[in-house]
Amino acid sequence: MAMLEVNDLKVYYGVIQAIKGVSFQVNEGEVIALIGANGAGKTTILHTITGLLSPHSGSVVFEGTDITKVPAHKIVSLGMAHVPEGRRVFAQLSVLQNLMLGAFTRTDKNEIQESLEEVYKRFPRLAERKNQIAGTLSGGEQQMLAMGRALMSKPRIILMDEPSMGLSPILVNEIFDIIQSVSAGGTTVLLVEQNAKKALSIADRAYVLETGKIVLEGEASVLMNDDSIKKAYLGE
Repeated sequence: MAMLEVNDLKVYYGVIQAIKGVSFQVNEGEVIALIGANGAGKTTILHTITGLLSPHSGSVVFEGTDITKVPAHKIVSLGMAHVPEGRRVFAQLSVLQNLMLGAFTRTDKNEIQESLEEVYKRFPRLAERKNQIAGTLSGGEQQMLAMGRALMSKPRIILMDEPSMGLSPILVNEIFDIIQSVSAGGTTVLLVEQNAKKALSIADRAYVLETGKIVLEGEASVLMNDDSIKKAYLGE
């Protein structure tokens, strides 16, 4: 059984249909990339999976439970975390306060402390800046903070929306190395990313989205060598 199943999802913004019957699945331990141009509907799909948007029809099933109508805050406690597009850190709070907000669904203080130490180990810069106000961090550091905050909920699956957006090439490489290490640590990853080449380089499988529909799917290594993908998304 797949860890996450999205079945015939249809989502509207008013009268405009943004998602047109999308179905896909994510198996435990995989890194799955969802790629496509701006406006293809990638972020809308993530928002629907995590309960921030309600679909017109279709279903989202997580570890055998239908979560289509479950509120967003309860979805977090089921083991799903979302790193939103644009990072969305709490700019007026410190790095440490942001991280602790990621653990709001957890109660065991010792386990929370262990998770905090793990995050600091993975992101040494956050440890160095734990008392710094989050809004004063660089873009790359804010991305690390958003990822660290999501990991504080101890998720079974983490959904990442455009983690490389606005970052320098060196930082993009660093962020993708971190995504790989998160995956290697046992967390399943669903990655939405405009940098298709980078996404396909670390993904197991990928789905290509165009105007609210999946038009192609397959092993990431195969899609990387597909001529139509190269032309449309890889700049080749």
